[in-house]
Amino acid sequence: MKHLAKRITGTSKKSFGMYGRAAAMTGRDLIHMELGRPHADTPDHIKEATIAAIRAGKVHYSNLPGELHLRQALKEKLARQNAMEVTTDQIIVTNGLTHASYAAIMAFIDDGDEAILLEPYYPQHIGKIELAGGKVVMAPLGEDFRIDPALIAPKITARTKMIVLINPCNPTGRVYSREELQGLADLAIKHDLLVIADEVYKDILFDGAKHISIATLPGMAERTVSMFAFTKSYAMDGWRIGYMTAPDWAIPALLKITANDVTHVNTFIQEGALAAITGDPAVLAGLIAEDREKRDIVVTRLNQMAGVTCAWPEGTIYAFPSIKGTGLGSQIVAERLLDETGVVVEAGSFYGAAGEGHLRVCFGSLSTPHITEAMDRMQRFFGAL
Repeated sequence: MKHLAKRITGTSKKSFGMYGRAAAMTGRDLIHMELGRPHADTPDHIKEATIAAIRAGKVHYSNLPGELHLRQALKEKLARQNAMEVTTDQIIVTNGLTHASYAAIMAFIDDGDEAILLEPYYPQHIGKIELAGGKVVMAPLGEDFRIDPALIAPKITARTKMIVLINPCNPTGRVYSREELQGLADLAIKHDLLVIADEVYKDILFDGAKHISIATLPGMAERTVSMFAFTKSYAMDGWRIGYMTAPDWAIPALLKITANDVTHVNTFIQEGALAAITGDPAVLAGLIAEDREKRDIVVTRLNQMAGVTCAWPEGTIYAFPSIKGTGLGSQIVAERLLDETGVVVEAGSFYGAAGEGHLRVCFGSLSTPHITEAMDRMQRFFGAL
């Protein structure tokens, strides 16, 4: 018997973009700037707290929504840093933000329901919506990748169930203003929509940018699932731990998904997460300062390259330079950069039609010397076009 479920055969085939192409190349001196992974090692105090938890015997089942003392610390952190007033019962610890978004989409999307993604989008959300039986609808961002309600409103139909928001935004590096978020909130309230807010980069901010959780806007707490993770901020991508908050009415549905697919997050890893958010804040500040220094190198160098212009990212670990001045498509340029220079970046078109004419360059995934070498190679490439 080799019959696959329709949720597999009837959904899009996931592409790994330039990562998949680069992975097939062996014996090459490649510099990887396509993957959104941190370069830094997980801070020692997080590792030590986890090791201590294992040695103390914290290796058995724990609470389905997460250890209570971790959820209490997260509650206090959200109130202090995000102005979010939630109870511990409104927090679920998850296997990273990917797990949180999967649970939210599976819990609230039925066959035929529509979910709006803002384009350029994060591709991984597409597969989850399709697995749930939903239909993905793209709504483009406006000029300078701003949220423009006038471009979103025409995409809303009687079947629209939710809008997926990424703030700070992957791939553009934008941090949305209160005015932009209010426009989106007004649409959600008017049409009775749920907002799934991916806020994994909320700590990685530059130049005084301020992150605002859309759940804190009037009327939005009861219709927003906010999702966070330790992945990027604390260099814990391989740990697979995050968390989400939701209104009281949504929690039982979310727990029905998480309890059935993973039971709960590893018990001892939750002690590492607790150490991350209760430890010396200077550790996080140092990691972000390192990202800022790398951003400055990358964006300055990109703006010196022929046919390339790059806005300064307000957050995240990505630059999203325009290569429209070259007259070439983004996929062509990404492939030529790989083949001719060994620098791996992602084509902007990987994030939808609105990303055409751009590249996504991850500056958080490399050491400074490797970044400098990558920029040297790219500058020679664009100068020779």
